[in-house]
Amino acid sequence: MNQSYYIHNAIIVNENNRFPGAVFISGGIIAEIFHGIAPAGFQMDENTIVIDAKEQYLLPGVIDDHVHFREPGLTSKGDIHSESRAAIAGGVTSFMDMPNTKPNATTLEILEEKFELASSKSLANYSFFLGATNDNIREIEKADPALICGLKLFLGASTGYMLVDNPETLEAVFKKSPLLIGVHAEEESIIQKNLREFTGKYGDDIPVSAHPLIRSEEACFTSSEKAVNLAKLNHARLHIPHLSTARELTLLQNDRPLAEKKITGEVCIHHLWFDDRDYRDLGSSIKWNPAVKTPDDREALFAALLNDTIDVVATDHAPHLKGEKDNPYSTCPSGGPLIQHSLVAMLGFFHLGKITVEKIVEKMCHNPAILFRINKRGFIRKGYFADLVLVDLDDPWMVEKENILYKCGWSPFEGVTFKSRVTHTWVNGHMVFNQGMFDETRKGMRLTF
Repeated sequence: MNQSYYIHNAIIVNENNRFPGAVFISGGIIAEIFHGIAPAGFQMDENTIVIDAKEQYLLPGVIDDHVHFREPGLTSKGDIHSESRAAIAGGVTSFMDMPNTKPNATTLEILEEKFELASSKSLANYSFFLGATNDNIREIEKADPALICGLKLFLGASTGYMLVDNPETLEAVFKKSPLLIGVHAEEESIIQKNLREFTGKYGDDIPVSAHPLIRSEEACFTSSEKAVNLAKLNHARLHIPHLSTARELTLLQNDRPLAEKKITGEVCIHHLWFDDRDYRDLGSSIKWNPAVKTPDDREALFAALLNDTIDVVATDHAPHLKGEKDNPYSTCPSGGPLIQHSLVAMLGFFHLGKITVEKIVEKMCHNPAILFRINKRGFIRKGYFADLVLVDLDDPWMVEKENILYKCGWSPFEGVTFKSRVTHTWVNGHMVFNQGMFDETRKGMRLTF
């Protein structure tokens, strides 16, 4: 049975508005939204739980369109339960997971096995990308866009056989995919050429600061440009995740509403927060693909987020064990855990005066829902699923090992003090998170589109 909630005395942030108000949740959905308080005579069930928000900010749940939760096959690093739990604590109520697990999710049968795992383990709502290969175009053609968030296409080095480098296959994917195509865009030939040069210079002792020179601006732009040209030629829907360079922004447009765009872009928290000066102190903990690059790139990405050239903010949450990240450059995996801290990190930029709360909600909640055409999520609207987050904007806390919920047990933000804190999270009207405590009696739902 769904519990009813009446959340009042909140500052509601939704659709570029901010107002004092209240929300009534019933049957797992947003049943009523009030400016101020509920009018006299409004009837609530006697068992309704009343939450005094104490003028904290009530936001739609964050939708992260880019995560690697590592299940199946890589669960020493993270799993659907552990990472969705961290997501909930960070205000993320829905996620979309990538296919480079073991086995790679490159068939509809394997993909459905991941959905089945999530149905019993995930505290957040979920979807999973189908992975493209050089020889699975028939599987791609059978995919149902109402039930699967998208197709992931690796144009740069990845695991197993998921690097798609056959020109005929690429043409077929862009021509025939019924799904939005998300592309990991790094040109493999350029990366390998750069890697040979640095190996020749340093042997096995390549400094991690060389990472953005190996996985260079040229590698990113060349690959992104190829994807954009293929999308335009075949009238495909293309989404470019984890943009990392100013140059790639020239491939995108901000001259139309998001719902009308066929080519869209995403920036990740780490490319907004860090730059190549941070390798000196943080080393391999900020080694990602694509690489964290220059301060100019970081500032250009932030500006593009504000002017709507970039459409969404995500994490590319990709946990690895600390022992793996401590390996030398050539054997150190790329990726890091971020999803517990993505919303508070963006609110950190708000406290610096760089972005409004309304814009954060647009890029992390509304726009993923619009871009992926998610049914009845991403907004505080009557009749929508009650995916909601209550945030105290003035409750500082430091990231320490004791409060990190990732299964891998570390964060690149360790030692950082955030000024904002997530206090409550509702998923489908169920209060999963309440001031540090979890109620795991109900699981999230499969997203539909």
